[in-house]
Parts: sequence; structure tokens; C-alpha cells
Amino acid sequence: MTLPETPDHLNDADLAAWLVRSAAQLAGRMRADVKTFEEKTSISDVVTAADHAAEKLVVDTLRRVRPEDSIFGEEGSSYTGTSGRTWVIDPVDGTYNFFTGATYWCAALALKDDGGVRLGAVYHPAEDALWLGGQDLPTTRNGIRSGFALSAPLDQSCAAAYLHHTYLRDEAAAEPYLAAVLGAAAYRTWGSASCELAATSAGIFGVWFQQGLPEWDWLPGKALVEAAGGDTAVVQVKGYRWHVAGGKQQVADAVRLLQSQA
Repeated sequence: MTLPETPDHLNDADLAAWLVRSAAQLAGRMRADVKTFEEKTSISDVVTAADHAAEKLVVDTLRRVRPEDSIFGEEGSSYTGTSGRTWVIDPVDGTYNFFTGATYWCAALALKDDGGVRLGAVYHPAEDALWLGGQDLPTTRNGIRSGFALSAPLDQSCAAAYLHHTYLRDEAAAEPYLAAVLGAAAYRTWGSASCELAATSAGIFGVWFQQGLPEWDWLPGKALVEAAGGDTAVVQVKGYRWHVAGGKQQVADAVRLLQSQA
């Protein structure tokens, strides 16, 4: 997918594509020089100068080309506009991977309004993969239509799943998680929710689930999965909120297993 050098006069989808690619490219150029990070909630939840710089690029661009839209960024950017639309930004999703040299990190954003999430975009630099999809825009990877194979039971599917190790000590979180994981044929964890959700939108994973996501980790991939013909769900089990996305049957099976531990 060829993008213009400047984001002026682009429609929302092309603007989203330009923003995630530009943010990831900026972070990638800074990567070799990033020597330190700040902890947010734990040693595995960190932020670097590249996160801040990439978010600033996105915010500055949006303030110029979409001045009436609101902005909500992971690294603290916030602006209230008048349009009723909000851009939700994750400039580097998978920062721990980014900092340590692993390849599963990306830039992600979503556009939402009172009707829900309208658009999602994810750019994964290691694969030069640009995912784009939303309402009235079927999901594509580098401009090629993406989508699910025939829906299958969870026990015939690979799941992408994650539960922070500190929650494994809490039965209220661990028991639903293990029930759903053990119900799948196999499972993988990449360390970037948006990378995993983008892959799920192509049927690489049959289902994806994780506990307690903020909007910047959930909405971009939610838009991609739904625009690819999949399902999404948010369910409350024992005080924990679980986000689930994937093929229709796999989502139904995962939700059933999560709720079986209620």
C-alpha cells in the first residue's frame, strides 16, 4: 500500500494508515539509541522515549488535520474536541519487546464515536504489515482482503492468550484463564495485543482473549476482527473483565469456558 508523504487531505482510513506507519517508523529509527525505560506498573510494563516521540507525532498531526476530533493516547496525550469522534492511540504496543529487541511490536490506533469503534489500524514493522479495517471497510493486510476461514470449535483452534503472571496467584483470574486456554488445541503469546489481534483477524489464531485491557490495546484490533467477519465479546467473570475476539464459534466457546468458572 503506497501512502503519500504528507497526511493532508486524506480520508480517515488513509490517515490512520499514514499515522501508524509513520509512528512505527519513527520509533524504529530511535530503537538503537533507546538505552533506558521507565516502569509504569511493573518491569514488563514500560515506556521509552520512542513511545513518547511516536505519540507526539500522531497527536501533532491529528491536531493539525483533524482539529475538531478528540485524542486519547496511552502515554498521556489527551484533547477534547467538538466532533464527537476520538482517536485512540498506542504509539508502540509491545514496548517491552521493542526495548529488548524482539520483533512483536507495532503502532496501533482506532477511531471511535458514540456508535462504537469505527476504524482500526495496526502497522507491524518486522513484517512490513499494515492492517486496516472498520465499519464499511473490510479488513486488509497491505491492501489485500483478510478474513476468517470457516469457524471451528475452540478445541480445534489455536488461541492467542495472555494473563500477567501476577494474576496467576489470584484464583479468580487464573481459573477462568486456564479453563479457556486448556480448551484450545494450542495457544501462543506474543506480548503485543494489537499484533495478536491483527493476526487473529486473518485467522492465524482462531481466538484471542486477555483480561482487563485499556481502550488503546483493545479497540484497534476489535475493529480489525469485526471488519474481517469475526466476533468480539467482553465478559465479566469473578470481578475480572475479559476481552475475547476471533471466529464466531471460537469466541462462543471461549466465553463459555471463561464463564464456567464464575
